[in-house]
Amino acid sequence: MARISVFGGTGYAGSNIVAQAARRGHSVTSVSRSLPEQRADGVDHVEGSLLDADTRAKVLADSDVVVVTVAPRGDMAGKVHPGITALAADADRAGVRIGVVGGAGSLHVAEGGPRLFDTPDFPADYKPESLEMAAVLDDLRATPEGLDWFYLSPPAAFGGFAPGKARGTYRVGGDLLLTDEEGNSFIGGADFGTAVLDEIEQPAHRRARFTVAY
Repeated sequence: MARISVFGGTGYAGSNIVAQAARRGHSVTSVSRSLPEQRADGVDHVEGSLLDADTRAKVLADSDVVVVTVAPRGDMAGKVHPGITALAADADRAGVRIGVVGGAGSLHVAEGGPRLFDTPDFPADYKPESLEMAAVLDDLRATPEGLDWFYLSPPAAFGGFAPGKARGTYRVGGDLLLTDEEGNSFIGGADFGTAVLDEIEQPAHRRARFTVAY
């Protein structure tokens, strides 16, 4: 079993990843800036920040894989990018694989077409964080070949506002936004967590971005 740590482990994406990792018997650490009142069974909850060098060092020393699910919004706007940059440099030296949960905004809506955040209907309020996470992806692609990373973009409709029911299945794509026959782009939290753990247990996207949806 792997030692898996999740920055932002109490958020929507992070909590689903943590739950799935614990369910599969991995050693799981949830790292968050404040400890939750209710703690998941089989999970070690640690108070700390992606922006803190000592926290990053300890997490990397205790992990085989570190996943970042921290969103660059609120007081974290503009700070997640440098935090992941620092984590990537440390992970490269430590030989630890990292995963980043980015947004859907940088996915292309069609082959050779615009990215989602460049389409007319994309919400302006979400564009700054989408641009920041797109910059994270660009920087990861430019890291030394020795760093093992993956970057997972969720579908357009993903979040606690629509948790959905676990279906136990999902489709996998690359840089294109996945939609169903009706044009919907969605996955529930539980199946998203499953997709992350599937990638950790059977790596198929080394140094690459992928996306998942129903």
